[in-house]
Amino acid sequence: MDKVKVLIVDDSAFMRKLISEFLAEESEMEVIGTARNGKDALEKIKALKPDVVTLDVEMPVMDGLQALNLIMNECPTPVVMLSSTTKLGTDNTFTAMSSGAFDFVAKPSGAISLDLHKIKKELYEKVIAASRTNVHKLRKNAINLERSPSLCEKSSKIGLGTLGKYRKNEKKWSDGNKKIIVIGTSTGGPRALQTVLTGLPGDIDAPILVVQHMPPGFTSSLAARLNSLCKIQVKEAEEGEMIQKGLAYIAPGGFHLKVRKVGMNWVVHLDQSELRNGHRPSVDVLFESASEMDDFSKIAVIMTGMGMDGSIGLKRLKQKGITKAIAESQETSIVFGMPKAAINTDLIDSIEDVEKIAKSIMSYC
Repeated sequence: MDKVKVLIVDDSAFMRKLISEFLAEESEMEVIGTARNGKDALEKIKALKPDVVTLDVEMPVMDGLQALNLIMNECPTPVVMLSSTTKLGTDNTFTAMSSGAFDFVAKPSGAISLDLHKIKKELYEKVIAASRTNVHKLRKNAINLERSPSLCEKSSKIGLGTLGKYRKNEKKWSDGNKKIIVIGTSTGGPRALQTVLTGLPGDIDAPILVVQHMPPGFTSSLAARLNSLCKIQVKEAEEGEMIQKGLAYIAPGGFHLKVRKVGMNWVVHLDQSELRNGHRPSVDVLFESASEMDDFSKIAVIMTGMGMDGSIGLKRLKQKGITKAIAESQETSIVFGMPKAAINTDLIDSIEDVEKIAKSIMSYC
């Protein structure tokens, strides 16, 4: 089996050396070069043709965002960003994801990251996954997002008349219950969430709970970014807040997102109990908690991501109440892990390209 050829781009000589040593320890990988800025990186990508690039955001001469756009246009290559947890760093990360980056790894805090070993396993797994992705799919998704600022405008035009048309197709599946939408995603998720949530109308008759695998410090920026693009309100979930229709609640990094009943209302409950499937937040935890909402019918959505998080929770949802389940198709998934595992349960009602998931959700709302 050929080794995965990696180019490491960082303005810090220390970081270049440390990341090179980490990846060189893995028998499946070969570090074929390093670059100190975006301009240097672009030249070396064209000359060395790496399978994957690790790219720092903040660099002199040409920063990571400028370099990423040129890479995706001139020599498309899967890119894993290395991102700081500062406000600027997290904002730049989501800009990079929209521009075609495969995924990101959060740098440990500190001026010089002597504790970078904490993210060694994550970096290795994401570089391997990036090497197996279709880079042209990444580029296509970036172009689609770039061309679709009007998605929000389109969603605002889905008024009551259109909702009425969707409801005629509903066939009373929900047995008259209120509805709640639960969404789980991982690698490639920020792009997928942008596509889906911008396709939902502001008057949607359901709350939305979202788990996106992401470390602490990034989910608030993700929620703010999506809120600025969507007709619905998108926010990072807070302990004890009442769940309301027309709002999307994103699980904070480092916390499981659950629900609990207080009087006649359901509220957000966050906890830091043990990891599930290696994750906190976990999709399984969200789905299992939502299965206890006896007075709601559920619409469950599982989108792009590594692993199989969500499949066990989907079984619980189907066992305990009325649930319609949607999985993202292989054709649009950046990583067809979580959707494939969900499809293999034989509990999925429809498999949709990411561009059609919002419409599929609305057919049940």
